[in-house]
Amino acid sequence: MSQILNSLHTISSDSSWHVLADGVIPNYTPTLPKEVNNPVKTVLGWTAGLGIAAAVLGGLIAWMLVAVGHNTERASLAARGKQGVLWSLLGAGGIGVTSSLVLAFYNMAK
Repeated sequence: MSQILNSLHTISSDSSWHVLADGVIPNYTPTLPKEVNNPVKTVLGWTAGLGIAAAVLGGLIAWMLVAVGHNTERASLAARGKQGVLWSLLGAGGIGVTSSLVLAFYNMAK
């Protein structure tokens, strides 16, 4: 076992090994073409905006179900409305976080 450790130490301390891995691709910065950059940002923005708008609409409908269920004494309708409010909040949060992460990783390639 000490022979393996000794060999690894020799390889890691040898200065010629570090030169082999230095600058494999000189002066390379990954970028996306401008023809792709703008349409993709537009699609991502619209998708996130429409998703959050749908979640808000779902929340409004769910609050309407809660109001109707309580006023007409239909407990199951009010309970479904309360679940709808919760799911619309979770959906909006998930869409917001996911779209932010996708846009953040997408912008890293610029």
